[in-house]
Amino acid sequence: MTRQLYFRRKRKSKMAIQRAVGFIFLIFIFLNPESALSNRWQIGVQYKMNIQLDDQRHLLTGNQILTIYNESPDTLKELWYHLYYNAFQPGSDMDVRSRSLPDPDPRVKDRISLLGSTEIGFQKIKKLTIKERNQDFEIDGTIMKVDLDIPVAPGDSIIVVLDFEAQIPVQIRRTGRFNKESVAYSMAQWYPKLCNYDEHGWHTDPYIAREFYAPWGSFDVQIKLPSDYCVAATGYLQNRDECNCGQLKIETRFRTWHFIATKVHDFVWAADKEFVHDEYRRKDGRLLQFYYKKDKPYSDTWKQLQPVMDRALDIIEELVGPYPYNTYSFIQGGDGGMEYPMATLITGNRPLISLVGVAIHEWVHSWFQMVLASNESLYPWMDEGFTAYIEEEVLNQLKKESYIPGYDEKEDAHFETLSNFKTFAGSTKEEPLSTHADHYETNKAYGIAAYVKGALCLHQIRYIAGENNFWKGLRRYYELYQFKHPRPDDFFREMEKASGLELDWFKSYWINTTKTIDYAISEVNEDGHSTKISLTRVGDFPMPVDIAIVMQDSSYVYCHIPLDLMRGSKQFTIPNVKIQKSWHWVDRNYNFTLDVNKSNIKYILLDPSRMLADIFEQNDLWQSEK
Repeated sequence: MTRQLYFRRKRKSKMAIQRAVGFIFLIFIFLNPESALSNRWQIGVQYKMNIQLDDQRHLLTGNQILTIYNESPDTLKELWYHLYYNAFQPGSDMDVRSRSLPDPDPRVKDRISLLGSTEIGFQKIKKLTIKERNQDFEIDGTIMKVDLDIPVAPGDSIIVVLDFEAQIPVQIRRTGRFNKESVAYSMAQWYPKLCNYDEHGWHTDPYIAREFYAPWGSFDVQIKLPSDYCVAATGYLQNRDECNCGQLKIETRFRTWHFIATKVHDFVWAADKEFVHDEYRRKDGRLLQFYYKKDKPYSDTWKQLQPVMDRALDIIEELVGPYPYNTYSFIQGGDGGMEYPMATLITGNRPLISLVGVAIHEWVHSWFQMVLASNESLYPWMDEGFTAYIEEEVLNQLKKESYIPGYDEKEDAHFETLSNFKTFAGSTKEEPLSTHADHYETNKAYGIAAYVKGALCLHQIRYIAGENNFWKGLRRYYELYQFKHPRPDDFFREMEKASGLELDWFKSYWINTTKTIDYAISEVNEDGHSTKISLTRVGDFPMPVDIAIVMQDSSYVYCHIPLDLMRGSKQFTIPNVKIQKSWHWVDRNYNFTLDVNKSNIKYILLDPSRMLADIFEQNDLWQSEK
């Protein structure tokens, strides 16, 4: 047999085995849909990086050894990387996009276009090899394509070795040097990062300032820099005896900080010569770490923050589920607040209430974006919105327990979110949640969709399903989809299971449209000794309706009108709720009769819980003329 014929037959045999494995994989999914859902495949990564910071020229030089595990059913013929620092150059996609928006982010605006050659960011690949063979690669802005000379079959792995050089840009957005609070280095998006590959293929979105989607894996990072810097980072410090912010003995010119993190999808670090490093050890042994600038006007608030964050962790875990790591770091840096695995960068010159707010928001991301990690390009509301909602719940509880001031038992924790949505909903500037994060026509529309309407997605399901079913479904969703990149269908299905209700109609309207919710009390008429109440659906968005009929003697009747599409009704925690016949969504009008005399009614109120995202409340009240 010739050598060529032998290898041809060997390749055919291997392809046949791959097809058989793929067929078995599909049969497994068909016969075991629940197993496939909770154990969907994803590629794995293992980063090992050694980098050195030149703080005179603000240059990083590094070596990266990346092991990629192809757990997909596909053969990978190329690889794609993010090179985020290339966004911070005049004429980049991020620069052009910012200058073309009618409402650019004030932190960006035209600042990138004004950067000089020593202020820009860049990432250059000096060498890229696999098994000591050079690989062809092509860079287009913030995206690099690597052509593989040998494809990676399902179940196989490869090791990619690359040397890179990066110039750290002046702080503009998230990453960079010397932010507005004089933190020397906020090091996010600093390394060549593999794009994620999932059932939809490679995700190669250019960086224009939105957020991230990446495979989970492990990071082993060694950072060499001048000895007088204190470093905070993702993961666990391995050489604490040599590198301790509280005891930086300047015996050598350089010091190497060594961090390891597992089951994370990114790595952030920050460095400054004036960092104070406080450690707060919880009763359960987990460690909260705080890195902030000394001798600044708000240093005391960082001390006050620490017990508040201790209590906040308890509350978040009660609401959502356990935090899976043993440490978390709050790091002064960045340009506002931005979450990363096991750490956050936040600006720190704030009064306590503001510092607590940003710290909690970024920490709650650890549950929704560091552990669940939906694709934020496609579903930013599944992270930003859900995070904002739980943040509001936590802040309300902290106020109630007097950890921070401002509690008002008459004001729902989500009142401001509802109010912001109602002023924007239905306007010509609103865009549906299904819009790709990079493609909203305004930053305002993105913010309302991702943060406000995303938060209200939870609030409306809480309204539809009832208190107990809502929290049961949310906790189950978090439990099932840890480290699995869930999609909207995954979330809604768990809510359906918890509530016993159909939610397809809500998902379709809330995500894919900008239709509005507006119900009205249209008429209240005597009907013998009874009262006929007529309601109208003014908006196009159908919902179940709660209504309270309050009597002249202050007693009341509480009624619930299910929507026919729900195929059931919500579970109430209050007694004696009268469940009415279902309202068919095709009907604009609905009538029901109460066995009470109209003269005995003081007023009738639609949505007495004030949870419904009804955009026009003025038609929700009928009052007796008495």
